[in-house]
Amino acid sequence: MTDATQITLASRPQGKPSTDNFKLQTATLPAVQDGQILVRVIWLSLDPYMRGRMDDAKSYAKPVEIGEVMEGGAVAEVMESRNADFKPGQIVVGAFGWTSHAISDGEGVRVVDPEQAPISTALGVLGMPGITAWVGLNDIGRAKDGETIVVSAATGAVGGVVGQLAKARNMRVIGVAGGPEKCAFAVEELGYDVCLDHYAHDAKSLSAAIKDAAPDGVDVYFESVGGKTLEAVLTRMNTHGRIALCGMIAWYSGNGVAEAQPLPAVWRNILTRRLLVEGFIIFDHYHKFPDFVGQVAPMVADGTVKFREDVAEGLENAPQAFLDMLSGGNFGKQLVRVGADPA
Repeated sequence: MTDATQITLASRPQGKPSTDNFKLQTATLPAVQDGQILVRVIWLSLDPYMRGRMDDAKSYAKPVEIGEVMEGGAVAEVMESRNADFKPGQIVVGAFGWTSHAISDGEGVRVVDPEQAPISTALGVLGMPGITAWVGLNDIGRAKDGETIVVSAATGAVGGVVGQLAKARNMRVIGVAGGPEKCAFAVEELGYDVCLDHYAHDAKSLSAAIKDAAPDGVDVYFESVGGKTLEAVLTRMNTHGRIALCGMIAWYSGNGVAEAQPLPAVWRNILTRRLLVEGFIIFDHYHKFPDFVGQVAPMVADGTVKFREDVAEGLENAPQAFLDMLSGGNFGKQLVRVGADPA
């Protein structure tokens, strides 16, 4: 049997979460049964959707219960296998959670090819954030060559891929990010035409800046944040524009909800501009994963699509890294190194 270091949900947050909502503990895992695998986690992914799992509210997925291991995707090494689909020594990715070791029945677990790219990319540019960007841009946003797109959270794990894929389609790409360093990275490294610092604007001035950056209007908006960015973009959308609604991180903890633009104003913009707004959850689109990898993996390999990772060292530091990410403190895909690379 194996001892696992775990981070569990200690309490549900009231508004903004804190480190008090998490608990670090050790648990002894049971013996591996037929059909199961034992894995050792190497990389843990931290993602905004996890904030919703901390609340006891009806959503598209069930919440994490008090005392349960926090949910999360991870890259791991198979240590023991009684499942014919997996062999010891293989690198796999799956929803193993915030833990050093886990037992899985193999459902939803896939093998990672270490020769294709660094194994951490299975949690980022070639994982859930990458396919979210790819589906959101192409299937939900219905992007077309030559159009103009605005990407919120422009240097994040999802937004950074959206911007580069859009640029590869000859679109005019305008990013919105937090701070001059991120905006410089978006333009100089990711190829954005323009990046606007939302810290330097209120909704009105941000809208004016978007107008200057997109004099012909906005055809597609990739929405991950809500808040003043949404308010600023709405009035700049072209008739029959499309909004791919991926997230609303600015409102996840209740901040800014009372000050948000009233629904009638939002509804009027959608109506008069005949906008197509579609929310999407990436789990509904995972059947397209082979197509996504087939297109994007070569772009990562040849440097057409670049990526940046923000790494916290040690599972014990996952809660603080998660809280920092929710407030925009990360730069690129937020990961936690839990274990050593395989020998």
